Amino acid sequence: MPFSVRFSILDRANSRAGISEAEALGGVVERAGRAEALGYHRFWVAEHHGVPGIAGSAPAVLMAAIAARTGTIRVGSGGIMLPNHPPLVVAEQVATLAALHPGRIDLGVGRSVGFTPAVRDALRSGKEGPNRFEADVIELLAYLSGSAAITARPQDSSRTPVFVLATGAGVGIAARAGLGVVLGGPALFRRSSDGEIPAIAQYRAQFRPSAWRDEPFVMVSVNVAVARASDAAREQLLPEARALAVSRTRGEFPPLEPMGAAAYAAVPAREKKLMDDFLATSIYGTVPEVDRRLAQLLSDTRADEVLVSGGAFDGEAQAESDELLTDLFQ
Repeated sequence: MPFSVRFSILDRANSRAGISEAEALGGVVERAGRAEALGYHRFWVAEHHGVPGIAGSAPAVLMAAIAARTGTIRVGSGGIMLPNHPPLVVAEQVATLAALHPGRIDLGVGRSVGFTPAVRDALRSGKEGPNRFEADVIELLAYLSGSAAITARPQDSSRTPVFVLATGAGVGIAARAGLGVVLGGPALFRRSSDGEIPAIAQYRAQFRPSAWRDEPFVMVSVNVAVARASDAAREQLLPEARALAVSRTRGEFPPLEPMGAAAYAAVPAREKKLMDDFLATSIYGTVPEVDRRLAQLLSDTRADEVLVSGGAFDGEAQAESDELLTDLFQ
C-alpha cells in the first residue's frame, strides 16, 4: 500500500562537470515540471553563495521561474537564509510570488551564513547573523501577517506557509513561533534512551499553536535514490557524497562528477569516511528496499511529509529515480 504522507523534492541546483551553470538551472526548472506531472506535492530550491558546485544562489528568482513554468505544484525555498537578508526584503519577495501564484508558494527559512569569510563579508551577514535568527523570524512573520509597524507590499493575503529548516536551536524557534519544521541529516538517526528522536520530541513538546499552524508539522528531508538495482542507486549518490567530502576536507564544494565503484575505492580514507557517513543517512536501493527504509523512517518520526533531496550527476538516472519513487505514494 502506498504511503499516506505527501512526497516533495528539494533540488539544490547542483552544477555538473561538462555543462554550464545556465544549463544546470534550466535542468532544475525542467525537473520541476516533471515532478508536477508525477504527482509530487512541493518543489523547493535552496540558497548557496559563491559555491562552485551549486548554481542556485537566488531562490526567490528560481522559484519565480519554476512557478511560471508549472501550474499546480507548490513552489518554495529550502531555504532562504535569513542572516543574509533583511526580513522585509524576504517578506516582499515571497508576498510578490504569492500574489502572482496564489496558493502555491511556500517559504522555508534557515540560519546558515556564507560558506567562507569572503562570502560572509560580501553578504554583510556578520558574526551576529545566526544569533539574531529568532528575532528575524518574528519580524518576518509580522511583515507577512500585516502586523508590523510598516506594511510589506503586496500584502500576503494567502498566508504563505512558513517552515524552519532546523538544526540545534532552530527546533525550539520553530516550535515557539508555531511554524512547520524541516529536519534532516544525522538528527533523524539519533535516538534517546526511550527510542525517541530528540529534535522531533522537543519540537512537538514545545509547539505553540499560532496563526500559521494549529498543530505541529514535521517534514523530514532525506537523500533518496531509487534504481532497478541496488548498486546503481548507490552510485547515484556517490558524486554528491564526494563533493560534500571534498568541501569538508579542502574547503570547496566542486561540481558533481561521475563516480563508480572503482573511483570510490580510490578515495582517500578521510574523504571516504565522510562519504560513508553521507550514505549512512541516505535511503537508496530498489523500490522494495527504499519502501522498507522509508517505512521505518516514517514510523520512527511520525512525519507529515517527506522532502526528497540528493542530486545525481546523471540526469536520466535522476529522472528515473523520481519516477520510480512515485510507486510508493501514488
